[in-house]
Amino acid sequence: MKRLDLIVSERELEAILKAIDGAGSPGYTVMKHVTGKGPHGAVSESMDFSGLGANAHVVVFCESDIAEGLRSALRPLLDYYGGVGYLSEAESL
Repeated sequence: MKRLDLIVSERELEAILKAIDGAGSPGYTVMKHVTGKGPHGAVSESMDFSGLGANAHVVVFCESDIAEGLRSALRPLLDYYGGVGYLSEAESL
């Protein structure tokens, strides 16, 4: 089983979720108003409150074949809109 973690702008969330559904993902979890610091700087609480610069964290658990479809569908969106995505192994409890 694979785990995909995405940090994307909330403004682009609809396009990201549409691509996830289109790739055959069985589901996803979205956490909005994610703040933090990365290579491009920090997202402040004031940016989070206003919605300007607010990010979302999307988590997907799926089988390997679906993960490859997700990679193909999401890479162009991440290149265009920005954001990061990481694919890792996941083991069920």
